[in-house]
Amino acid sequence: MFEDFYNALQNFKLNKTRTFLSLLGIIIGVASVIVITTLGQSATDNIKKSFGSSGLDQVSLRQGFMNRRGVTGITFNENFRSELWDYIPHIKSIYYNNSLSATLMYGDISASANATAIEYGFLEMNNYELEEGTFFSVTDTIEGTQKAIIGSELAESLFPEGSAIGKSVIMTISNVRFGFEIIAVLKSQSSGFSSTGSAVYIPRGFYTKKIMPSQIANSIVLQLTDQNHATRVVEAIKNYAKEKTGQDNMLQVMSMQSMLDQYDQVLGTVSLLLSSIAAISLLVGGIGIMNIMIVTVTERRKEIGIRKALGASPNAIRLQFLVESASISLLGGILGIIFGLLLSFIATYVLDWVFSVQFVFCLIAFLFSAFVGVFFGLSPAARAAKLDPVEALASE
Repeated sequence: MFEDFYNALQNFKLNKTRTFLSLLGIIIGVASVIVITTLGQSATDNIKKSFGSSGLDQVSLRQGFMNRRGVTGITFNENFRSELWDYIPHIKSIYYNNSLSATLMYGDISASANATAIEYGFLEMNNYELEEGTFFSVTDTIEGTQKAIIGSELAESLFPEGSAIGKSVIMTISNVRFGFEIIAVLKSQSSGFSSTGSAVYIPRGFYTKKIMPSQIANSIVLQLTDQNHATRVVEAIKNYAKEKTGQDNMLQVMSMQSMLDQYDQVLGTVSLLLSSIAAISLLVGGIGIMNIMIVTVTERRKEIGIRKALGASPNAIRLQFLVESASISLLGGILGIIFGLLLSFIATYVLDWVFSVQFVFCLIAFLFSAFVGVFFGLSPAARAAKLDPVEALASE
């Protein structure tokens, strides 16, 4: 077989143009599959990266469409928190939040921001990092101290000439003014359902005592024991809400992980469809190989006749031409993978995406190209094996 492979390479050198044209279809097909699958995976990884390093283990709850229509439904009070602990599995922690619009003033400088009243540990759960200062303490949350943590972009707007730590700002909420001390500035980053750049966070204890004397929250964030449970938890909460109220759409339940799972499923289907279309060019390349091999058999009838006259068996002749056709497809597969990875790398570099190679699809594309070469080489190889040596030599 090694000798047949060596002879095939020598024959390729003698017919460079013909060999290149035979390779082209295989190269294009394999490269197309590699580019489609690699870019698809890179797009998925880039979306995951944009969500931040954390947040995939979180589930967010808000009032649904039916609740907003005034239908008696679910209230985000302490009883509901207990129900979540009792009936929904895989919950690690529960955070009640209240969102409100606010205007911050420091001297003559003012800025509008979305403020969030949070419970102790919420920022740490999101893996937010501090540029300076300290996080809220348990006491800040329980007693409702008038302290605030702001994002770096907001800090630059309000305090362009120095540090924000220890400065007092006036925060106007629902036309009521409150004084807050800035105790920390967050680095600009995103995680799960939140981003910190222009955010303001205050203790929820202050909100429930001074702004809205009520324990009712307008949003809930659940941290799960494992992000792989996110999709199941989302379904469990929806089912529980329906059983509790008899209505659909009572809660708006969202999970980054479940959204990514759906995205992966859709993208996987699209990638498979596009890869199947790209694989057609492999079949076209295989037909090209068969055509070239038929021509090769015709041109080399004398060689075949001499080999048979010297005692070569039909199986040996068949193997010779199968090795030659397989060599073309294997070489095309290798070049297609290299070319496809190169194009994918260039594309991801230009788009500033993560370069994520789907090695499984590289292997599948390579094996399929080998199969194409063998399959479409069978007929020419069988034709060569059936040649009568006397007729083959007489035709020359």
